[in-house]
Amino acid sequence: MKPANATIIDVIDETPSVRSFVFDLSLEFTPGQYVMVWVRGVDEVPMSLSDHNMITVQQVGDATSAIFELAPGDTVGIRGPYGRGFDINNPVLIVAGGVGAAPLAPLAEAAHGMGYDVLTLLGARTRDELLFQRRFEDAGEVMVATDDGSAGFHGRVTDLLDRGVVDRCIHSCGPEPMMYALLSMLDEQQRGNAQFSLHRYIKCGLGICGACCIDPSGACACVDGPVFYGSELAGSEFGRYRRGADGVRIRV
Repeated sequence: MKPANATIIDVIDETPSVRSFVFDLSLEFTPGQYVMVWVRGVDEVPMSLSDHNMITVQQVGDATSAIFELAPGDTVGIRGPYGRGFDINNPVLIVAGGVGAAPLAPLAEAAHGMGYDVLTLLGARTRDELLFQRRFEDAGEVMVATDDGSAGFHGRVTDLLDRGVVDRCIHSCGPEPMMYALLSMLDEQQRGNAQFSLHRYIKCGLGICGACCIDPSGACACVDGPVFYGSELAGSEFGRYRRGADGVRIRV
């Protein structure tokens, strides 16, 4: 698909390491879907939508560093939205870690708009890195955990889970070790009610190149995901390894 030209109309510093880029282009999407963002002369990379006209980016590599240098008036190319987003099931439990909160904030808002009961477990390394806390609070109850104890519970966000919480329909995005720890806490029935948004190396977004295939099923994260049910991930590469741009396995 030919990229649509999108002009940046605002840049928002969300945390010390995360920025949101607002476009003049509005997209209809399901929370959890992504777009391919073409930074001209640099690269094209997948980015989850954090709103109908916004992506939220953490600076981690060449492409994201180039995005961080963009300002209002600059343009990028946008393809999508692509992929399978979240099925929103009531009662809602959101488990968000770090920048993984980006695709989950619109999910919380959509669920709230549907009259659903929304509980968010929001985790980050520090208080300053908590992302979209106000958006989650506007949608329902929020429990916070930070690695350094600077806000909320001192520890991992998965430490906030108990039986009553796990019995909700889970929607999760964040560091893969965090999500794998969550999956490992669930029994077979609960895995069927839990959804996880995976980060994989996506090139085409169309299920053609195979760069984002997941072992052993061969499912492509770009079209069959990036959101998968826990029952689809059990026994897969999830939580153990992923593949880099050259296809070589990288330990998670």
